[in-house]
Amino acid sequence: MPIYVWKGLNPKGKKRKGSMEAQDTRQVEAFLKRLRIGDYVIKDAPKDLLAGIAFFAPKITVKDVMLFTRQFSTMIDAGLPLVQCLKIMSDQTDNTTLKSMLRDINNSVQSGATLSDALRKYPAYFDSLYCNLVAAGETAGILDTILKRLAEYIEKAEKLKRKVKGALAYPLIVMAVGVIVMLVIMIFVIPTFEEMFSSFGKELPKLTQMVIDASSILINRWYILLPAVIGALFGLKKFFGTEPGRYLFDTYSLKLPVFGDLMRKVAVSKFTRTLATMLQAGVPIITSLDIVAGTAGNKVVEEALIDSRSAIAEGRPLVDPLLESAVFPNMVTSMIAVGEEAGALDVMLLKIADFFDEEVDAAVETVMTMIEPLMIVFLGGTVGTLIIAMYLPIFGMGAAVGG
Repeated sequence: MPIYVWKGLNPKGKKRKGSMEAQDTRQVEAFLKRLRIGDYVIKDAPKDLLAGIAFFAPKITVKDVMLFTRQFSTMIDAGLPLVQCLKIMSDQTDNTTLKSMLRDINNSVQSGATLSDALRKYPAYFDSLYCNLVAAGETAGILDTILKRLAEYIEKAEKLKRKVKGALAYPLIVMAVGVIVMLVIMIFVIPTFEEMFSSFGKELPKLTQMVIDASSILINRWYILLPAVIGALFGLKKFFGTEPGRYLFDTYSLKLPVFGDLMRKVAVSKFTRTLATMLQAGVPIITSLDIVAGTAGNKVVEEALIDSRSAIAEGRPLVDPLLESAVFPNMVTSMIAVGEEAGALDVMLLKIADFFDEEVDAAVETVMTMIEPLMIVFLGGTVGTLIIAMYLPIFGMGAAVGG
């Protein structure tokens, strides 16, 4: 339907304006008369020249999805019909991409589709976990409760993601600064020393000669080095995007000192919270494990969860394949075993998730504490080696003169 913009005066004579999606101007006039708006002017909404270009379209963020989920839950809990909730939220948002998506979902629901089926049309924003939980909520008649749990889940998952990004960002930034400093020295400083050393007429120390040769290659063969580096990075990205490459990367990332422990705790927290959320919604455990495995974010953990699904289908307890995988800490498998025996697996999984959220906080602090001195040593060692290499001939000359 087309969108119209209007402006007019309210009963008190104050100026008012707004926009409305309607079949024609008569529908807008009827709406304004109900509001007792006088002296109104109705026009077609101006066309956005950039609206059809995807690059310029506003993005839908995780925060947008979380706010939509929380508001949706509140409205349904208040007794508003599903279609009305979607219309209100599409009307109130300023994000044109989100507005268009919500209108399309609303149209699908009005056409007879379930909410979960309408959401499946947008997998970039509503993954299989989200859609399956909504489907479970629709079936059980507890959609408001499910949406509230989903909003809490998204919020905690995003908080966990931010913590990990914060822990990884610092060393990457420091390493990037170190590389830039080294390149500046190699390209602009070393050639000056090379000119000075050429007048000495003596053989240079091996370390000095190595640095000068590296500088010369960097300056004179950059057109070979640059494509080679870019090609290597692109090749690695492609390889780690394949199943074997991703599995190899995820396997060794869990074995890294300090960072491996952090990654393991993040994986445990995500797996346990996601599985608990699905079980609490009444989703069968085999279906839950299928979905959780696909959203694990680590191929090693994903394989362990797929094995768990097969084990449960055979009548074995969940804890057996988790123990065999040797991926999960003993405390986790022990608590899952207790939860299974007590018939309160979802509650136990949430307790594990809460505990490991705190463990992630502690691991991030440990990483930041250890990384800082290591980065200082890295930068100092890199720059220091270059400086020593350049001053070795000068020291040698001084010793010769003194002798």
